[in-house]
Amino acid sequence: MNRAAPIKNSFAGFGPADTASLIAAAADVALLVDSRGVIRDVSIGSQEFAGLAHTDWIGRPWSETVTSESRVKVEALLKGATGKDEPQWRHINQAFSEGAAVPILYSTIQAGPKGQVVAIGRDLRQFAAVQQRLVAAQQSMQRDYVRLRQTETRYRMLFESISEPVLIVDAGTLKVIEANPASGQLFAEPPKRLLGRPIGDCFDPSASHELQATLDALKGARQTQSSLIRVKTANQRSVELSVSAFRVDNDTVLLVNISLPSSASATTNDVPRQSLLAAIERAPDGLVVTDTSGTVLYANHSFAEMAQFETSEQVVGESLDRWLGRSGVDLGVLMANLRQNDAVRLFPTVIRGRFGAETSVEISAASVPNGKQSCLGFTIRDVGRRLQTEPRGSDNPGLSRAVAQLAELVGRVPLKDIVGQTTDLIEQMCIEAALQLTRDNRAAAAEMLGLSRQSLYVKLRRYGLGEHPAENAH
Repeated sequence: MNRAAPIKNSFAGFGPADTASLIAAAADVALLVDSRGVIRDVSIGSQEFAGLAHTDWIGRPWSETVTSESRVKVEALLKGATGKDEPQWRHINQAFSEGAAVPILYSTIQAGPKGQVVAIGRDLRQFAAVQQRLVAAQQSMQRDYVRLRQTETRYRMLFESISEPVLIVDAGTLKVIEANPASGQLFAEPPKRLLGRPIGDCFDPSASHELQATLDALKGARQTQSSLIRVKTANQRSVELSVSAFRVDNDTVLLVNISLPSSASATTNDVPRQSLLAAIERAPDGLVVTDTSGTVLYANHSFAEMAQFETSEQVVGESLDRWLGRSGVDLGVLMANLRQNDAVRLFPTVIRGRFGAETSVEISAASVPNGKQSCLGFTIRDVGRRLQTEPRGSDNPGLSRAVAQLAELVGRVPLKDIVGQTTDLIEQMCIEAALQLTRDNRAAAAEMLGLSRQSLYVKLRRYGLGEHPAENAH
């Protein structure tokens, strides 16, 4: 049924003034555009546009009064205003002189024999505001969903990493709805097989009455409460249940923490580990753990005292080389030997405190491989008092013989020659001591003595201390 003809006939008697009034009343914005696309007149029917300047549109092409992305749509509206097809509506961003771009929904219709076009526009700002609120609401929902998913992931990781068995039970049905891996080990079943099972089936039937009474009492509690009972599991293991009730919305959920009795828990590794840490902290010898670069990860109180610090935490993060006697040498020698032998014993050096005090020490060290987090352990013993009480000259027969031989030369050899022999003797003894300290690592010994490796090899041949291996010559 064609209803366009009756409407057309009904409006046929309207004059130009009536038609203009009708358009102004029906449209928020109405434009009269000539055949060249130039705006000849503007009608504002919305009070919201009254404050926006639009008089500069008249005499300008319509495409120049819109934003750049809308110009193609304006050209399409002008070409489609033939009246033969259904009118098309397009979203145009109309630019006002104040710089405001207002979204307007335009449709065009050809009017008059000269190719004039009337563009009827409807204000879309309210719809745009609704769309923006909708987008904002969707983004807020998405953020809430992401936060909820992150919270659930953290809960799942925490729940599965708990070392004690934990069950979450629905208070209404008393069926297990969550079980962590530790509970599967306790009941000797995969945690998934525990889900949906009545909690009473997990324990010895003799304890069912006490367990049921406890769960029923907690199930009706209005506030968070807990109860501790001792029962046996279905595989006859004595355990203690700490049952707590909490409400989620209108539902009550029971949290069942399962632990070994106190007498049994004393046999676990936690107590010996704590005792071991306490013993290490109170040990009279300094104990230090570093990473593979020598940075201190842990130090006990005795080492902190040697380094003249109040607490051991003050040395953590510093390099151990900071306190060793020969800075840049001793730690390098220790680490080089650890790479080769995995252990070093009784390495003599000194510890320098931050206020200048020096302590003679012997260091034993070991390398502790642990995958990507290997570390080095050092025991540092104060030997200052022991060295002071040792009789001098009695424990080094080689040095005593050397001194005696030099004394015999007095009166028979000029002093100049005796001093030259003494220099050679001291140089030889220093080289031997360096080789002993570095376990015959000649590159480290040369660094310790402040010599180049070639100079050290020359002196080794000079004093007959042995030929260096060919592979060390590089």
